[in-house]
Amino acid sequence: MLAVSLLAFILCEVVLYFSLARHFFDVTPSVALLVVAAGLLGVRAAVNALSWAVATTWRAPWPALGAARFALMVLADYAAFVFCFVLVLPLERLWLGADRLDPANPRPPLLLIHGYGCSRGVWWWMRGRLERAGWNVATVNLEPVCSDIDAYAASIHRRIDAVCKATGRSQVVLIGHSMGGLAARAYVRKHGAARVARVLTLGTPHRGSRLAHLGIGDNARQMQPESDWLQRLARVSSDVDTVVIYSPHDNYVMPQTLLELPGVPQRRVDGVGHLAMLFSPRVVATLLVVLAAPSLAGEAVAADGVPPR
Repeated sequence: MLAVSLLAFILCEVVLYFSLARHFFDVTPSVALLVVAAGLLGVRAAVNALSWAVATTWRAPWPALGAARFALMVLADYAAFVFCFVLVLPLERLWLGADRLDPANPRPPLLLIHGYGCSRGVWWWMRGRLERAGWNVATVNLEPVCSDIDAYAASIHRRIDAVCKATGRSQVVLIGHSMGGLAARAYVRKHGAARVARVLTLGTPHRGSRLAHLGIGDNARQMQPESDWLQRLARVSSDVDTVVIYSPHDNYVMPQTLLELPGVPQRRVDGVGHLAMLFSPRVVATLLVVLAAPSLAGEAVAADGVPPR
């Protein structure tokens, strides 16, 4: 289970940093705790900085932001990274309780599907915003973490059945972040569109990402650009209304043009990092605009959720 693994890893880090500070630098326990905090934050700052270094090296041409806005974007994504992997995911059950599904809600429920190396806990902030906007929101965990993406279709299928039963609805809207968008498309390929009203993707590497070469597991290999798996997925046409929401400044999918899915409507949200999408009011606003529209078929790329004129 991801939460247990992350919690064990963090505890090992705490013991290591505390022991190093006490035995090699002979500091007081209170100072050693500060060293622990600095170590936890510093390691994750290095990882996040590496993602931006790779993203800018392999980037596609992207809209200019200016130094201040770019710095704020990087800091926001770093904060999202620390929040998710230090606080939320290791303690998922404390942050994200059971899904609250109201059978009286006439709208199709939303099923949120997380990305690579994550769990349903990443939806903690966004789930609340979507619920306050009047939607039934459900989540699902994709396990094992490094499995074949096609294997996740079974978990998604079971969760769709349970959500439809709990709400009395016949269909759900699938919303996938990162790899979760590929898992949603893989589900439709395997099980068809009978239970799916729409598929919305956030920061999904529809045509792969160079960063996937550094990942582990079958799913990382499947997300490498031009992988056989991605090419097979692209060859399968779908009648499901699909909308792609992405940031041209994504720091996990590069070059960022690989976020685009030819032939479907695109919604571009500038100045947002990959993980920060999950905590962005602009991304939520874009989602709500898309959800309110009966269909966006035939539309082109639009910035910040505003259809082109």
